[in-house]
Amino acid sequence: MAVVFPTLRARPPLPLASAVVVLLVGSLARGTGAQLSAGFYSASCPTVHSVVRQVMSQAVMNDTRSGAAILRLFFHDCFVNGCDASLLLDDTPATPGEKGAGPSAGPNAGGSTFGFDLIDTIKTQVESACPATVSCADILALAARDAVNLVRPSCFSALALCAAKLHVSNNARMET
Repeated sequence: MAVVFPTLRARPPLPLASAVVVLLVGSLARGTGAQLSAGFYSASCPTVHSVVRQVMSQAVMNDTRSGAAILRLFFHDCFVNGCDASLLLDDTPATPGEKGAGPSAGPNAGGSTFGFDLIDTIKTQVESACPATVSCADILALAARDAVNLVRPSCFSALALCAAKLHVSNNARMET
């Protein structure tokens, strides 16, 4: 005669299950941060698109590699932790910036610094038109959009669709 033991199912404690649900919902909500849209700066800086486009047009006419350099910066900025322009930070006496660190360091670092000066030029032009209004992350996104459009115009619509859905870091300043 066989002995039959009752089947016991282990249940996770209710507080643990609740904590997991809260963490999952919180992580999903984080991805719905601010997003770049075509008309975001229409009231606060209506010339931003034309300023970025003008500087990028001149740069691509002078050297077509500048389009690829900007697209590469955009990718490396956005790939890891959202588009926060941290890649563009200069060194300070207290903190090393990402621009001068590791693979980005030095003028012969595989071309990785090729677009930094161009973004600095665009930022200077945008700041002169609209002081303290447009974020560096948005300038980099707009420059990447224009770079693709200028180098290969048929790709514009695909990048525009992606740019409208970009996740911007929670550390980015929102326009009020």
